[in-house]
Amino acid sequence: MTHGNLLGPDPTLLPAREEPTARLAGGEDPAAVVAAYPDFSAAWAQLAEGALERGDVVAAYAYARTGYHRGLDQLRGSGWKGFGPVPWSHEPNRGFLRAVGALARAAQRIDEIHEYDRCRELLADCDPEALIELDL
Repeated sequence: MTHGNLLGPDPTLLPAREEPTARLAGGEDPAAVVAAYPDFSAAWAQLAEGALERGDVVAAYAYARTGYHRGLDQLRGSGWKGFGPVPWSHEPNRGFLRAVGALARAAQRIDEIHEYDRCRELLADCDPEALIELDL
Protein backbone atom coordinates (compact mmCIF):
# COMPACT_ATOMS: atom_id res chain seq x y z
CA MET A 1 0.00 0.00 0.00
CA THR A 2 1.30 3.49 -0.84
CA HIS A 3 0.39 6.70 0.88
CA GLY A 4 0.31 10.23 -0.50
CA ASN A 5 1.24 13.38 1.33
CA LEU A 6 -0.26 12.94 4.81
CA LEU A 7 0.01 16.67 5.54
CA GLY A 8 -2.16 17.82 2.65
CA PRO A 9 -2.26 17.93 -1.12
CA ASP A 10 0.88 17.69 -3.20
CA PRO A 11 2.19 20.96 -4.64
CA THR A 12 0.67 22.03 -7.94
CA LEU A 13 3.29 22.64 -10.60
CA LEU A 14 2.14 24.34 -13.78
CA PRO A 15 3.78 23.16 -16.99
CA ALA A 16 6.51 25.26 -18.56
CA ARG A 17 5.44 27.51 -21.42
CA GLU A 18 8.64 27.86 -23.44
CA GLU A 19 7.49 30.02 -26.36
CA PRO A 20 5.69 32.81 -24.48
CA THR A 21 8.31 32.75 -21.72
CA ALA A 22 11.08 33.21 -24.30
CA ARG A 23 9.18 36.03 -25.99
CA LEU A 24 8.81 37.93 -22.69
CA ALA A 25 12.43 37.24 -21.73
CA GLY A 26 13.49 38.54 -25.13
CA GLY A 27 11.85 41.88 -24.40
CA GLU A 28 8.72 41.53 -26.52
CA ASP A 29 5.85 43.79 -25.52
CA PRO A 30 3.71 41.80 -23.06
CA ALA A 31 0.59 43.01 -24.88
CA ALA A 32 1.80 41.22 -28.01
CA VAL A 33 2.49 38.09 -25.97
CA VAL A 34 -1.00 38.26 -24.44
CA ALA A 35 -2.50 38.66 -27.91
CA ALA A 36 -0.75 35.46 -29.01
CA TYR A 37 -1.18 33.59 -25.69
CA PRO A 38 -4.22 35.03 -23.88
CA ASP A 39 -4.01 32.39 -21.14
CA PHE A 40 -0.39 33.23 -20.22
CA SER A 41 -0.54 34.73 -16.72
CA ALA A 42 3.06 35.95 -16.71
CA ALA A 43 2.33 38.38 -19.55
CA TRP A 44 -0.82 39.63 -17.80
CA ALA A 45 1.20 40.05 -14.60
CA GLN A 46 3.85 42.04 -16.46
CA LEU A 47 1.16 44.29 -17.96
CA ALA A 48 -0.32 44.81 -14.48
CA GLU A 49 3.05 45.56 -12.90
CA GLY A 50 3.84 48.08 -15.64
CA ALA A 51 0.48 49.78 -15.20
CA LEU A 52 1.09 50.02 -11.44
CA GLU A 53 4.48 51.62 -12.07
CA ARG A 54 2.81 54.19 -14.35
CA GLY A 55 0.08 54.87 -11.78
CA ASP A 56 -2.67 53.44 -13.99
CA VAL A 57 -4.33 51.54 -11.17
CA VAL A 58 -7.57 50.68 -12.95
CA ALA A 59 -5.72 49.10 -15.89
CA ALA A 60 -3.43 47.30 -13.44
CA TYR A 61 -6.45 45.90 -11.63
CA ALA A 62 -7.99 44.66 -14.88
CA TYR A 63 -4.76 43.11 -16.16
CA ALA A 64 -4.04 41.46 -12.82
CA ARG A 65 -7.56 40.08 -12.46
CA THR A 66 -7.34 38.58 -15.95
CA GLY A 67 -3.97 36.98 -15.20
CA TYR A 68 -5.32 35.69 -11.91
CA HIS A 69 -8.36 34.07 -13.53
CA ARG A 70 -6.39 32.58 -16.42
CA GLY A 71 -3.95 31.15 -13.85
CA LEU A 72 -6.79 29.67 -11.81
CA ASP A 73 -8.02 27.89 -14.94
CA GLN A 74 -4.58 26.40 -15.50
CA LEU A 75 -4.12 25.43 -11.85
CA ARG A 76 -7.47 23.65 -11.84
CA GLY A 77 -6.49 21.93 -15.08
CA SER A 78 -3.37 20.72 -13.30
CA GLY A 79 -5.39 19.21 -10.45
CA TRP A 80 -5.49 22.08 -7.95
CA LYS A 81 -8.71 22.02 -5.91
CA GLY A 82 -8.60 25.62 -4.69
CA PHE A 83 -6.19 24.94 -1.86
CA GLY A 84 -2.75 23.53 -1.34
CA PRO A 85 0.77 24.56 -2.27
CA VAL A 86 1.56 26.46 -5.46
CA PRO A 87 5.31 26.92 -4.95
CA TRP A 88 7.02 30.18 -5.89
CA SER A 89 10.21 28.16 -6.48
CA HIS A 90 8.59 26.57 -9.55
CA GLU A 91 9.07 29.27 -12.20
CA PRO A 92 5.94 28.44 -14.27
CA ASN A 93 3.80 29.16 -11.16
CA ARG A 94 5.18 32.68 -10.83
CA GLY A 95 2.98 34.28 -13.48
CA PHE A 96 -0.13 33.36 -11.52
CA LEU A 97 1.42 34.36 -8.20
CA ARG A 98 2.67 37.68 -9.62
CA ALA A 99 -0.82 38.38 -11.01
CA VAL A 100 -2.31 37.80 -7.55
CA GLY A 101 0.32 40.10 -6.05
CA ALA A 102 -0.41 42.83 -8.61
CA LEU A 103 -4.13 42.43 -7.94
CA ALA A 104 -3.46 42.89 -4.21
CA ARG A 105 -1.50 46.07 -4.85
CA ALA A 106 -4.09 47.51 -7.22
CA ALA A 107 -6.91 46.65 -4.80
CA GLN A 108 -5.06 48.35 -1.97
CA ARG A 109 -4.58 51.51 -4.04
CA ILE A 110 -8.31 51.79 -4.73
CA ASP A 111 -9.13 51.03 -1.08
CA GLU A 112 -10.65 47.65 -1.81
CA ILE A 113 -9.21 46.28 1.41
CA HIS A 114 -11.25 43.06 1.43
CA GLU A 115 -9.79 42.10 -1.97
CA TYR A 116 -6.29 43.09 -0.84
CA ASP A 117 -6.59 40.87 2.25
CA ARG A 118 -8.07 38.01 0.22
CA CYS A 119 -5.18 38.13 -2.27
CA ARG A 120 -2.58 38.20 0.50
CA GLU A 121 -4.30 35.24 2.16
CA LEU A 122 -4.33 33.32 -1.13
CA LEU A 123 -0.62 33.98 -1.63
CA ALA A 124 0.14 32.88 1.93
CA ASP A 125 -1.85 29.69 1.38
CA CYS A 126 -0.12 29.01 -1.95
CA ASP A 127 3.40 29.73 -0.69
CA PRO A 128 4.43 32.19 2.04
CA GLU A 129 7.65 32.74 0.07
CA ALA A 130 5.54 34.50 -2.58
CA LEU A 131 4.57 37.19 -0.05
CA ILE A 132 8.25 37.81 0.63
CA GLU A 133 9.30 37.76 -3.02
CA LEU A 134 6.46 40.11 -3.98
CA ASP A 135 7.11 42.35 -0.97
CA LEU A 136 3.57 42.08 0.32
